Amino acid sequence: MRYEMAPLAIQSERSERAAFIRRTYGHLAVAILAFVAIETVIFGVIRPMMGAEFDRTLSSMFANRFSWLIVMVAFMGVSYLANYWAFNGGSPVLQYAGLSLYVIAEAVIFVPLLYVAMYLVPSTPGHEFDLVGQAGILTLCLFAGLTAVVVFTGKDFSFLGPILSIAGFVALGFIVCAMIFGFSLGLLFSLAMIVFAAGAILYDTSNIMHKFRTDQHVAAALSLFASVALLFYYVLMAMIQSRR
Repeated sequence: MRYEMAPLAIQSERSERAAFIRRTYGHLAVAILAFVAIETVIFGVIRPMMGAEFDRTLSSMFANRFSWLIVMVAFMGVSYLANYWAFNGGSPVLQYAGLSLYVIAEAVIFVPLLYVAMYLVPSTPGHEFDLVGQAGILTLCLFAGLTAVVVFTGKDFSFLGPILSIAGFVALGFIVCAMIFGFSLGLLFSLAMIVFAAGAILYDTSNIMHKFRTDQHVAAALSLFASVALLFYYVLMAMIQSRR
């Protein structure tokens, strides 16, 4: 069965374009809520059930940098598969499967960082979630501001694509070297990655208007979710490093 290609959002009628944007950001909101729900289950249900075994599992992962490297490689593979499914516009089922798989993979990759933020960074008893909450609010504020820049200026930020690709490979090289040789990347690297994630949000938000078809709202939501998750990760990382 052949599927008729929908028009690009920028070329469609205003009402159709508005509906596409609503669907995209609606799916993004659901993806973020699903991410929060998964982390709540992990830390609110699974960790209390496992007790000390949960802590020992994460400690062993921190102790062996090569095991974390394997996790990162697995995450990259899952991310590739999720993106392939999500961008396959001919099958809505595959698109949703890709978005769901990516949200689950992000939730898993975040577990060690959230554990550090909640239990290893000094905090007042009963306020373990404060740092995570602050990072989440800051991330959403930055995302809203960057989105407003694209919406109100109408500028096409597609020129950032090659810059982000090169910067991404450089950052990945630093991360892999840090894992292999066991050195810390430090606060400056986290701040640089925040700038990188901000650029990715500008690029992805611009693409929603200029590059995506009106039937690709799930894929567009995945792209935005990936950038928001990256921004949240390094905002939280920078806040942890500044506390230490």
